[in-house]
Amino acid sequence: MLSIKIICVGKLKELYFNDAVIEYWKRLTSYCRLEIEEIPESRHPENPSQAEIHAALLKEAEGIERRIPRGALVVALSIEGKELDSIQMAKFIQLCAVQGKNRICFIIGGSRGLHGRIKARADVNLSMSKMTFPHHLARVMLLEQLYRSFKIAEGSKYHK
Repeated sequence: MLSIKIICVGKLKELYFNDAVIEYWKRLTSYCRLEIEEIPESRHPENPSQAEIHAALLKEAEGIERRIPRGALVVALSIEGKELDSIQMAKFIQLCAVQGKNRICFIIGGSRGLHGRIKARADVNLSMSKMTFPHHLARVMLLEQLYRSFKIAEGSKYHK
């Protein structure tokens, strides 16, 4: 069974996001082993300098790197990444399984994104859209797309 780990910067506070995560987690248990690990988001002053932002992103990157499973295919969510539609995402997930990559680690940065070191370390940089979304919503969107990918792969009517 495919093992998927999602490393997220920041803790979910909004109940509606948390409820959605729980729902998709339940749905995904039939298709994969899912783990979600949160790391603390670095605090910034009110108007941080570029150096302060860089230092905060570097600290988050160090926390992320310690949590990436050995041997996992690493997918960083970043606005500069490649955009996939849902069918392409399903094919990507299937291809990973066929190629014996049974561990995938998705990384979602905090409100300031991801340090360049994480993007460079990733096997794949994936963009959800050219639009900007709250990073907590990105977690829900990723889980929904993973669920949709598995439903597409099984030929379900979920994806219309």
